Amino acid sequence: MGTWNSRGLRGSTLEDLINHTNESYREKKLALIQKIPTPITPITIDKASRHITLAYFDQKSTVDYIGVVQGIPVCFDAKECAVDTFPLQNIHPHQVQFMKEFEEQDGIAFIILYFTARDEIYYVPFDDIYVFWQRMEEGGRKSFTYAELDKTWRVPANRDIFVHYLVPLEKDLERKDLEKGD
Repeated sequence: MGTWNSRGLRGSTLEDLINHTNESYREKKLALIQKIPTPITPITIDKASRHITLAYFDQKSTVDYIGVVQGIPVCFDAKECAVDTFPLQNIHPHQVQFMKEFEEQDGIAFIILYFTARDEIYYVPFDDIYVFWQRMEEGGRKSFTYAELDKTWRVPANRDIFVHYLVPLEKDLERKDLEKGD
């Protein structure tokens, strides 16, 4: 298993790497995950080229990715953070609500968080996100820190799967099964 420090993500965005990972998962028949386009409202369209030249982002997008892994519904968002503190304002209330409802339907929701300065990627289970979110709503910190994350959720990489999130996803499923008593 490779490490991020030896491979590095320089030159590629997290989203590009996740898209490549999802394509590898699809080819290997491990998962079928789709990137959800961010909804936009066009303002100006160039009639000659038929291209949108001015638009604004609609606020109500849900998450970045949604799909199924071996029959299990999953949804997640990809986030990047340049420092060791992740502001919760980078997650919108409607996204938290969507992920909460998704999990209530026996799906798995999470965030893939890339700490760019550390060159490390983490799988942050929705349960953890929700704890940080509730702490903020009760008047506590409006962020969470790198130090607060369980380092066993670090996402590994290998040859052709750059953001191998199925490894921590499996751990998350096992944890949830234990909690249910399955």
